Amino acid sequence: MTTLIKNGRIITATDDYFADILIDGTTIRAIGKSLPGTYDKSIDAAGKLVIPGGIDPHVHMQLPFGGTVSSDDFESGTRAAAVGGTTSIIDFAIQYHGKTFAQTLDDWHAKASGKCAIDYGFHLAVTEYEPRHAAEFRQVIDAGVPTFKLFLAYPGVFLVDDRTMYRVMRSAGEAGGLTLVHAENGVVIEEVIHDLVAAGKTEPKYHPISRPPVTEVDGIQRAIHVADLAKAPVFIVHVSTGAGADQIRRARDAGQRAFGETCTQYLYFDESKYDQPNFEGAKYIFTPPLRPADNIEPLWNALRMGYLQEVSTDHCPFNFKGQKELGRDSFTKIPNGGPGVEDRLMMVYHAAMQHGFSLNKFVDLTSTASAKMFGMWPRKGTIAVGSDADIVIFDPDREQIRSAKTHAQNCDYNLFEGMKIKGVVVTVLSRGKVVVENGKYIGRPGDGQFLKRGECARI
Repeated sequence: MTTLIKNGRIITATDDYFADILIDGTTIRAIGKSLPGTYDKSIDAAGKLVIPGGIDPHVHMQLPFGGTVSSDDFESGTRAAAVGGTTSIIDFAIQYHGKTFAQTLDDWHAKASGKCAIDYGFHLAVTEYEPRHAAEFRQVIDAGVPTFKLFLAYPGVFLVDDRTMYRVMRSAGEAGGLTLVHAENGVVIEEVIHDLVAAGKTEPKYHPISRPPVTEVDGIQRAIHVADLAKAPVFIVHVSTGAGADQIRRARDAGQRAFGETCTQYLYFDESKYDQPNFEGAKYIFTPPLRPADNIEPLWNALRMGYLQEVSTDHCPFNFKGQKELGRDSFTKIPNGGPGVEDRLMMVYHAAMQHGFSLNKFVDLTSTASAKMFGMWPRKGTIAVGSDADIVIFDPDREQIRSAKTHAQNCDYNLFEGMKIKGVVVTVLSRGKVVVENGKYIGRPGDGQFLKRGECARI
């Protein structure tokens, strides 16, 4: 099937021009003005931006956590992602103790296979690394999973010690992979939580107090130092503080291969959200927590200057009713996570334009940088001849109010409820197939394919 997208303004991380795009099957065949020929389908993008499909490299679909399971599975979550202009996600295959790497990936493939509306990949989250696991690193990378996740939080569940961190970083680095780190001082946090609960301080507002900014900075410092010792690259996930971003800046300025992301919520909100009445603060219980307001602009500056490379979501939704309410008597029992995979592209556009970012930088933050960082470039993350036809037609002038009443995420609240934004996703193509038309999902489960990724950190 051939499709022509005509009259659009094409924006990539480096280009800005008017042209038509000819799609043949799943890939882009030609780009130019007044392309000759007849086509099976024609889409008029006059007055719209034509951008690469968004990439969200940090989501958790169908994740068991806190005695429940995140409310979006791979079907509903990828459908919501598509509606929001995201055409590729990377989830986390979490290794439980006793599992090999191969068994872990098999478990997550079973969850996702045949269900996804868009293309998907996995990071392998390692919780156990003994000598018997060493040979598996090369096998995992050859299977298209070149990224490995470590938690320095959640003792007794996900947390790894420094020895395991060093082993994973060294092995991943030697095999050509990249290690991602959830960087906090989880052991100290556990002790602070114990003291708060003992003092009867159990409301949602104590969540950020239990995980103060210094615990993130400490975790980032340790991860960067161990990566330096292991002679391996490191990527810090969901950076929430200006001081944390500054640690990455210092490492990069010293020549270290250190990278990082922040998430949409940290670019909009501060810790005052936890002071809301009627348990409303529970909606914003995720980790790291929201921070004091003076962290927001430093995060934007870090994105502007390239010390943080991209914006993800850490999408891990739990319904307010029946799930977040599990922690009515203590913030320690509130499942950690929130929705956002559908909101990201539009929310980042709205705020990035207010901060004076270029359209090219917007595309880089939401698509191109992740494609390069995580081994998908140039198949994903750009509009070029030979690339996958993952394309979003975006109306920069249309306004919209974000709301749980209209979103596609399987969650009974929206983090950005009632916010009026400018810039709306209109049409989405995933590998040449229209999966969203006029803002409505028209695809089907199984449209997405597993992304076998290659060399990482090409930034």
